[in-house]
Amino acid sequence: MTAGGDAAVICQGASVLLQYPDGTVRERLPLVAGALAALPAGPAREALTGFLAHLRAAPPREAAETYVATFDRRRRCCLYLTWWTDGETRRRGNSLTVLKERYRRAGLEPAAHELPDYLPLALEYAATGDLADGLTLLQEHRAGIELLRLALRDAGSPYHAVVEAVCTLLPGPSPQDRAAAQRLARSGPPTESVGLEPYPAADLGGARR
Repeated sequence: MTAGGDAAVICQGASVLLQYPDGTVRERLPLVAGALAALPAGPAREALTGFLAHLRAAPPREAAETYVATFDRRRRCCLYLTWWTDGETRRRGNSLTVLKERYRRAGLEPAAHELPDYLPLALEYAATGDLADGLTLLQEHRAGIELLRLALRDAGSPYHAVVEAVCTLLPGPSPQDRAAAQRLARSGPPTESVGLEPYPAADLGGARR
C-alpha cells in the first residue's frame, strides 16, 4: 500500500513528465528529481527516476520531437482519458463537462485551452486537488490507462515507464496484453479501496495549460 504523501508525489511527478517537454517543463525537472529522491525505494520511484534521467540527458529538440512522434502521431498512445471510453462521439462532450465540474468542486480550474481529460491534468488533480477522488478517477479509466501503457511498451517508448508508475498506484494487477486490457474495459476494474490518506504534494508546478 502506498502512503498518501508518496502517491501524491508520484502523481505530481508523472504529471510533469507526461507533458510536452518545453522550457517550462524542463525548468521543473530538478524539483521533480528532488521530490522523487525523497520517496522510499520501489517500482514507481525507479520507473520515474529512470525516465527523468533519460529526459534530462536528451537534447531539448530531440526530446520534443520524440514527444510529438509518440503522442501526436500514434493513435494508440492517446493521453486523453475519455477518448478511450467514448471515442469521438457526442457522449464524450458530456463526459468532459462532468469531469470539469469534478475538478472545480476541489478548487482546480482547468485552463480553457486544455481538455479536462488530459492525463497530466488528471494526475495534477490527484496530487493537489483531491487525492482520494483523483485516484478514483484514474481507477475509473484504468482500462484506457493500461492500454496506453501497453501501446507505449510495444512502441519501445521510454514514456512507458511513467505510465507504468501511475499504474502501480491502482489496485489489482496490471493486464499483460491488449486482450486482457480489453477484457478489463468490458468488465470494469477492480473496486477494492486503495486505502490512501491524503497528504499535500510537493510543489512541482502545474500541468501544461
